[in-house]
Amino acid sequence: MTAAILTGHGGFEKLVVRNDVPVPQPKVGELLIEVGAASVNNTDINTRIGWYSKKVEAETSNGAAEGIASIDDDDASWSGTSLKFPLIQGGDVCGRVVAVGAEVSSDRIGERVIVRTILRSYADYRPFESWVLGSECNGGFAQFVVAPARETYAVNCDWSDEELAAVPSAYATAENMLDRAAVGRERVLVTGASGGVGLAAVQLAKRRGATVIGVCAPNKAADVKAQGADQTIDRNSDLVAALGSETVDVVIDLVGGPQFRQLLQLLRRGGRCAVAGAIGGPIVEIDIRTVYLKDLTLYGCTFWEHQVFENLIRYIESGQFRPVIARVYPLSDIVLAQQDFLSKSHAGKLVLVPPRRRQSKPPSSINDRQAIHENRPD
Repeated sequence: MTAAILTGHGGFEKLVVRNDVPVPQPKVGELLIEVGAASVNNTDINTRIGWYSKKVEAETSNGAAEGIASIDDDDASWSGTSLKFPLIQGGDVCGRVVAVGAEVSSDRIGERVIVRTILRSYADYRPFESWVLGSECNGGFAQFVVAPARETYAVNCDWSDEELAAVPSAYATAENMLDRAAVGRERVLVTGASGGVGLAAVQLAKRRGATVIGVCAPNKAADVKAQGADQTIDRNSDLVAALGSETVDVVIDLVGGPQFRQLLQLLRRGGRCAVAGAIGGPIVEIDIRTVYLKDLTLYGCTFWEHQVFENLIRYIESGQFRPVIARVYPLSDIVLAQQDFLSKSHAGKLVLVPPRRRQSKPPSSINDRQAIHENRPD
């Protein structure tokens, strides 16, 4: 099959598109999915350059093209352990089930599905532990991917594969943040509001009845308002001067960086701040007096409870939101897609589409000799 292979931590040169990668075989409890589309996320860049290593203190864009010289391979992943290369990235998958492993009903063959990016099956469903699709196991930047049947969801809707592929990481991350912070009919500020997760947070917060303020570049303000934001603020402005202290109930922060201290100033007493990103820099300044004197609550948000993804399926099938697709690329243009992602010139999601496989036999019958250890390319 065709797949984009990450050969190690580093720059764009570490991404290699190959056409000779064996098709993986589903093991017990797994499905084989023919990928229709897979979207690009910030974690793809972070994983490639080793940004999750605690040695890295700069923002994502620092080294995103050429890699980062000083990282520790032992902790440069979501799980804080070393990755195994070569690796197929891609945490967002939409496709069709074409084969099943043992203990999975063949009735699932033919389903159009999306996969929960934060996989609990491989961590035996222990609280706050998970594997990440495209990080601790191979992901969707390929023609085929295997995934646990229990964490692969059939979806019945009229959306395109590209639209469904925009959902798993961005919308589940956003819904998880809103769920953790118990957002209701309140005043909510979303940083990075024009990105994939940011726009998702805007849409899903409005679905909950919130009044939403989006922080974004001025040229993205119209796009953010079109998705439901009641107000937008220039991301380079003084947020406290623009809004006033203690004027926001909840902050949904995807940026971190030097503005983080202001975010806590914006929160009312008893306010909540949910964090799931740090593209502006992972090292932030906090006046701890602000936290305890105002009785603030800070939520770190990575792990997803079951209801998060299941809620999204319900929202999709009942038409409660629709993702914004900025651009679609063939899988062979993965480097261009990441370059465009880093330019931040778009609003919404960038999506990769692998070539369609033409064959006379289904994958389940032609690949008996192609099974590979732990589903990894040679």
